[in-house]
Order: sequence, then C-alpha cells, then structure tokens
Amino acid sequence: MSDRTSPHGFSVVICVYTEERWEDILAAVDSVRKQSLPPLETLLVVDHNERLLSRLTEEYAEQRLSEEVRVLANAGPRGLSAGRNTGIAAARGEFVAFLDDDAVAEREWLHHFAAAYDDPRVMAVGGRTLPAWASGRRPAWFPEEFDWVVGCTYRGLPPGRVPVRNVLGGNASFRRTAFDAAGGFATGIGRDGDRRPLGGEETELCIRLSKALPEAILLIDDRAVIHHKVPAVRERFGYFRTRVYAEGLSKALVARSVGAQKGLESERRYTTRVLPAGVLRGVGDALRGRSGGAGRAGAIVTGVTVAAGGYALGTLRARRNGTTFSWGPIERDGSDAPAATPSAEGAPAEARASTADPAATEAPAAEGAVS
Repeated sequence: MSDRTSPHGFSVVICVYTEERWEDILAAVDSVRKQSLPPLETLLVVDHNERLLSRLTEEYAEQRLSEEVRVLANAGPRGLSAGRNTGIAAARGEFVAFLDDDAVAEREWLHHFAAAYDDPRVMAVGGRTLPAWASGRRPAWFPEEFDWVVGCTYRGLPPGRVPVRNVLGGNASFRRTAFDAAGGFATGIGRDGDRRPLGGEETELCIRLSKALPEAILLIDDRAVIHHKVPAVRERFGYFRTRVYAEGLSKALVARSVGAQKGLESERRYTTRVLPAGVLRGVGDALRGRSGGAGRAGAIVTGVTVAAGGYALGTLRARRNGTTFSWGPIERDGSDAPAATPSAEGAPAEARASTADPAATEAPAAEGAVS
C-alpha cells in the first residue's frame, strides 16, 4: 500500500480552517506520514481561507510533487461537511480516513483500520480518541461520559473491535464505495468554523449508509488511537453547556433526516443506562470524599437537561420553518480541482433534501452514541 500510484490503500483527509492551528496541522500531517502503514496520500482541505491555503501549498510544495501531500480548497459551502466531501471527491484510495486538524494519530492507526477491512462487508471503521487536556489533566468536574463534548471517546462505548451504529468523524475511515452507495456528508448539520459547535453529521451519514446497504458492518476498533487536543476554553463549564445544547439542536436535525427511531436509538441506551450509572458513580465518590464527584454528577444532570432543551427547540424550529439540508452523490475527481459538492443553498438535481418528521421528542445524548 506504500506504492502511491496504486488505487489501493488510504487517502487521509484533514480539514483545516484557521492559521491559529498551524502547529497542530503540521503535527497532524506528520503523524500520518509516520504511519507503519503508509497512506497513499494526505489531503489537506482548506475551508475558505486563502491565506492558509497559500501557506500550506508552499509548506508542502515538495510533497505535492510526489503526491504524498495535496492541499485543496473546499469546493462547497463553508463548513466541515462540505470540506470532507471535497476530500472524498479528490481521494484516490480504496479507503478514506479522516483525522481532526488538532489531533495526532498513533503509529499503528491506519494498520488497525486496514485489518478490519479484510471483511468485505465492513464499510466503516472508527477508532478511539483520547483527550490531551491543555491543563495537563482532566478537570475534576468533567465526567468521562461526556468526553464527546471535546471530540473524544466517552465512557459507555464498548471495548475492543465491535459493531456500532455510527463512527465518530474525527477518527474514522470508510470504504470509498460507501459514498457511492449513500452519498456524502449532509451540509447544514456539522461545524462551520467558529460558529455554534453543531455536530451529528457522522451519525446521519452512517444511518443513511446502513439503509442503503443493509448488510453493511460499521465497527470501532479501540486500538486505532488518536490524541485530540483540548484547549483551555473547552475545559470550562460554559463551553460544556454550549456544546451539549448544540448537540441537542443537531440531534433534532438528524432525527428529522432519518426519523427518531433510528436517529435516537443509541441515545436512549445512553440516557437510560450510561448516564444514570455516571450520576451514581459521582455521588458515591462525593460520599467517599473524593474530589469532583459531586461536580461530575451535577454536570451529567445539567448536560442531559440542556441537551433536551436544545433538542426540543430544534424540533420546534424544524417543524415551524421547514428546515432542510441536503446531500448528494460524490463525483470522483481525477484532477487537483475537486468537483463541487452539494449544499442546502444550491443542491444539484440528484441531491435529496431531508423532509422526514421525527415521530418522538426524546432527549438526545452524545454525538456518535452507539449501541
């Protein structure tokens, strides 16, 4: 798979948007280049930032000649979903892996992904994401059950290599043919630079993929590890509240797209089993005099309440305003100029707009919660 002229192997997509993460971006790319299983290529997709695009193009000019690293402009509307779709369109590998721009992958990351694809039914494989706290340690009040708030693997996910409903987009891979079957990431759900931290686009895509290919298997393998930076601002309770509220809004959109039964299937287990156990654990620690126990229990209760409020408001807005978002086919691109990706503002004729109305209003929980 190290032969860069081969269509086999991995295309690794890293979506970037700000020069403030310059050193993080370089570290992410470096971790990919040091993989024990060399990727076919690394694609840096720049989200509507001309200065960053120019700077990265210059930085990787030598690697571009060998086609080891390619720098691309997001060909769709601003946001993470369209950036990923741009990377998928340009990818030449049999598999497409995604890595966050502020994360580094352990050396065996792609190796563990590749091993899972020996089964031809496997269409997606995710890994384990560990937080790298800016302060050097987890805040005492921050519950592990809510590590998804900072883009990391949370308590409640099963260990080992196991089937899941959906993978988490910052540490995930797909067969290229999965996008041929299901289309790309839906615009209108995921993050858009520094705006409200919405999510859920991976959940929506994976549910749509399972509908398109009922025999498809989606896995997580906790040996495929990355380390995700958590800046100081995200260690604060204010960010925690903002993120869980945004997740409630996101889950309302996902439920609108795929229906509440599928859209909230795993969240029901999370809210009825994982979170109550976390509250009891926190209360128990508090009674034993252990630091942070009461804070963790309180954060879990607050998180559920705020996410439920976001979900209720998001559902109301969607029903009142007829909010839609769209996805479409990913056109394979043989050149360095990626094909345009669909958007809610200007979706092509082939794109499908979400109009499904959720049948329930149960509170959401975590982005990427799995059964």
